[in-house]
Amino acid sequence: MTAFAPSPMTALIDHPVRYDLAESTSPPLNLGDLADVATLAAVPLGYGTSRGDARLRALIAADIGVDAEQVLVTVGAIEAMFLLAQATCTPGDRVLLATPCFPPARTVPEGLGARVDVVPLSFGDGYRLPLDRISTQLDPRTRLVSLASPQNPSGVRFSEHELRALLAMVGERAPDAVVLVDETYRESTYGDAAAPRSTATLSPQLVTCSSVSKAHGAPGLRVGWLTTTDTALYDRLREAKFLTTIACSTVDEFLAAQVLRRRDEFLAPRAERLREALDELLHWAAEQQVDIVPPDGGAMCCLRLPADRFPDHAVRTFYARLAERDTRVAPGSWFGEHDRVFRVGFGHLPASDFTAALARLADALAPGA
Repeated sequence: MTAFAPSPMTALIDHPVRYDLAESTSPPLNLGDLADVATLAAVPLGYGTSRGDARLRALIAADIGVDAEQVLVTVGAIEAMFLLAQATCTPGDRVLLATPCFPPARTVPEGLGARVDVVPLSFGDGYRLPLDRISTQLDPRTRLVSLASPQNPSGVRFSEHELRALLAMVGERAPDAVVLVDETYRESTYGDAAAPRSTATLSPQLVTCSSVSKAHGAPGLRVGWLTTTDTALYDRLREAKFLTTIACSTVDEFLAAQVLRRRDEFLAPRAERLREALDELLHWAAEQQVDIVPPDGGAMCCLRLPADRFPDHAVRTFYARLAERDTRVAPGSWFGEHDRVFRVGFGHLPASDFTAALARLADALAPGA
């Protein structure tokens, strides 16, 4: 029987707070940014297709460097992750997972009955990929290897060299496994930095997923996608999508295509805002003497309360003080980390609110606050 563990992360959408530093999206788009009333009125409300709108898939494919027939549109990247776990894992199969991670990356395969082998990444090592430890965990029974780049919650990006080395290990030690690289934050960059190219074409064993939720600021459009160059796997995933959701919303697909057609127009101001906010956060962390791993991409990063100043009871007090100030960060335990580590999102709030939120965060850190 499939059973999914409850997730405290539902608080992000179900229990709003005034100063939410836990959210990891870029500044949000509005519907009026994408289409006027007359344009929307002409969108048909029939079924879409199981593959997804052809124009939308062409836009995704052109950016990633694959064929449109290798793109499957999904209900957010989370459906892509679910479909892949469902297609590759049966009860007793093994999944190798790099943590900390987006919680469903663990709870979905566990709920499907798979054994999850966790390889913890270290804050102290900058959340780099521990290839030696991964090598020892890979097994012929491993069916899925799951990681994100940039990572959630840290924003650390793996290099192409690291990913190629990982793929070589998987090919040797777990030849029946699929490697999932979640690229949801790939286009979430800082200033004038170019987005790195997708890893989608590195290997037939590799599947990528992404969405318009984070970098583009459109999580209200429940549109994501996965890519695979393995035709047989694609067909299994498409069939699984049809049997669970049939097709995505045609309205959402239409609007997502508008987002991607104007990708540069929407991403540029968000990249500039993220650069400004990250600079502010780095300065704040230095002033507060709080440890931080600078991110490579994404609207979030990880900070850590130093153990010499914050014993375990002081960590609990810190979160209680934040709640009293109607302010929230994302605790490390959401992602498989210690709560001494927490995720701060720096793209969700307007600039003035972000500064005010950091002031409240500093108050919660102050001795005797």
